[in-house]
Amino acid sequence: MTTASITKKISRTKEQRAGFYLSLFATLLAAVVVGLGAYTRLVHAGLGCPDWPGCYGFLTVPETAQEIAVAETLFPNAPVEVDKGWAEMVHRYVAGSLLILVLMIAIQAFRNRKEPGQPVKLPLFILGLIILQAAFGMWTVTLKLWPQIVTAHLLGGFATFSLLFLLTLRLSGLNWTTLSPSKQKDRLQRLAVAGLLVVILQITLGGWISSNYAALACPDFPMCQGQWLPAADFADGLNFSQSIGPNYLGGKMDSEARTAIHLLHRLGALVTTLLLLILFFQVLRYGKTQSSNSQSSLRMLATVMLLALLVQVTLGISNILGSLPLSVAVAHNLGGAVLLLTLVALNFRLARHLSEGFSEVQT
Repeated sequence: MTTASITKKISRTKEQRAGFYLSLFATLLAAVVVGLGAYTRLVHAGLGCPDWPGCYGFLTVPETAQEIAVAETLFPNAPVEVDKGWAEMVHRYVAGSLLILVLMIAIQAFRNRKEPGQPVKLPLFILGLIILQAAFGMWTVTLKLWPQIVTAHLLGGFATFSLLFLLTLRLSGLNWTTLSPSKQKDRLQRLAVAGLLVVILQITLGGWISSNYAALACPDFPMCQGQWLPAADFADGLNFSQSIGPNYLGGKMDSEARTAIHLLHRLGALVTTLLLLILFFQVLRYGKTQSSNSQSSLRMLATVMLLALLVQVTLGISNILGSLPLSVAVAHNLGGAVLLLTLVALNFRLARHLSEGFSEVQT
């Protein structure tokens, strides 16, 4: 190998490492955005600023008497609540920073598109998704917390977080041993995909509950309102054609509709738990047929998934028993995101061999 080719390969490795660290930082920042989004919803600050992208016509939250007077003249039906305004604006500032960071990642990926192992479509897709997320953030305000938009905004945030994590995995250079193809591996992959889809569905139900303020529709556990089968209106609870126009702060569903979607979320939690427990034991069983390196990585991923599941279930029950304490409710949102990441990682481990294109130069 010539000196020029060695130099080129070393330079390429540095660029890939830079992309990895940028993606890792973006993933961590996305976790902050998800947490701030949950906090903003839970303190009822989704309309803390009645306009977008500013706040009452200002770049920051109006705080002085003069600024507040101007703000309330411009928005007479939205009295200024400084704390809620800052909750909303901090969320916007951090989300805007994430957009800039993802733009940098997409530009770097496009510049390095000819380098081996450099993903291009994924960073560009994430950039498009986060731009769409900005639009959802605007519509959340302008459509006055319309549940469909709020839920879509939440899902978009989780999707951005998980795809940035996937990009980080692809750029990490992890040298996992290739898994032996077999019918058992195919079955395990299908089960892992099913687990991923069920978790996404459960997150969607959680978002629908949050956007319709149904988290405390069942204030007791394991029963609901002192009954195993309380009155529930599933047709209204799953009505996705709510009209645009009303202010949905606090929710518009009646009690029985909120009870219905809460019960569905509990049922979904049971199905998710059973399926992921089966997946956990199947991964361990399959790992015993692989090399020690593969067995170790599979056991680690399965164990992290199981721990994330147990923590998430515990947080969900604690939300009910504690009447939705803010810290626990925010942690429950982040726990769902972490559980999603463990399924992304497991599916990626089962689907790909990561060492290709990332070998270091040996001297």
